[in-house]
Amino acid sequence: MMGLGLLGTIIIGILAGFLAGKIFAGRGFGLIVNLIVGVVGALLGGWIFGLLGIAVNSTIGVLICAVIGAIVLLWIVSLFDRRV
Repeated sequence: MMGLGLLGTIIIGILAGFLAGKIFAGRGFGLIVNLIVGVVGALLGGWIFGLLGIAVNSTIGVLICAVIGAIVLLWIVSLFDRRV
């Protein structure tokens, strides 16, 4: 995500958080929460993909990685909070 710059990271984070919210819980959480979930999810997804030895080199690949990470993050949160 470093090659995208700050604005690109924010856009990917918002989009990933929004998509993960739609996929996992069927709803979004608002712009700020989507950004946080998306960026943290991107970090988590990058870590997971790194463990699996999968390299992500394109913007679409980064988005997919971020969405998967955000879904995993939402799943972890749902283990502690049944409202999600």
